[in-house]
Amino acid sequence: MRRIGYNSLAAMVLAVGLLTSAIAFAQGDGRTCPGNTPTPNGAIVTTRVFNDCPTSIVSSSNLYPASITIDDVGNDCFGGANRHVWHLSDDGGQTAAKFENCSHYRFGAHVVLTHSGAPVNFEAGLLLSPWWSIADGQFMINGSGEIACFGGRLPFYSFTVNYGLHYVPGTNIYLEYTYNPRGLSSALPATILYHVFYNGQNYYSPYLAFDQGTATEDPPHGLWGELYPASPGGYLHGNNGQGVASDVHATWDGFQFEGPSATPAQSATWGRMKTLYR
Repeated sequence: MRRIGYNSLAAMVLAVGLLTSAIAFAQGDGRTCPGNTPTPNGAIVTTRVFNDCPTSIVSSSNLYPASITIDDVGNDCFGGANRHVWHLSDDGGQTAAKFENCSHYRFGAHVVLTHSGAPVNFEAGLLLSPWWSIADGQFMINGSGEIACFGGRLPFYSFTVNYGLHYVPGTNIYLEYTYNPRGLSSALPATILYHVFYNGQNYYSPYLAFDQGTATEDPPHGLWGELYPASPGGYLHGNNGQGVASDVHATWDGFQFEGPSATPAQSATWGRMKTLYR
């Protein structure tokens, strides 16, 4: 797997977008093409999607496109976990934007995950939530250092397995994915490209194809893509502390979003990425 420069990646994204427009066709009903790619202008935070410790203190700050933070403090409950999420919005943060199967876009953010207290499992990262869950479809970093993509409709990929890459809590990492609908068929299923920028280096997955959705449940939402309505965003997850308080904290900033008619959420981010670790 090769490493690709910033300019090469940007050119590739634009070229793929033009190719997608030429290939994709059909009803334009959210499941098929031609369709629409939302342009985010806000974000919506939803806390306690998993709420196995309702006595913990949860706080959040939603300043998108500058930053989003979520804290879960004093989790000393037994069994289970707490999970909090946020999603991109195209109505100023009132609701999550509904991305179609035929949407074509690149989305990323810098993430910092920290923890103190009980030695519990904790994780954070990006989401591409499918129609049936606002908390599934993880591009994950966790406390043990694993960096992996899985769940929901996401094709599995591990940067830890393929590159030997490990995340160190408290450090800044950039996570990104590029969704390409292609033909939304068994012959040309949608693909996704995962991208990590960490410690001054770029790492990329191959273009990974989406498998077929569940024939008995998914046809109203599509079959060969992210499945309408899909919701890009992020999440924080902490297992309960088993009687000893656990605190988890995540910050997202430096957002990037690029679609057919969208501009990056923060224009300085690419330069920031290149200088962040000098």
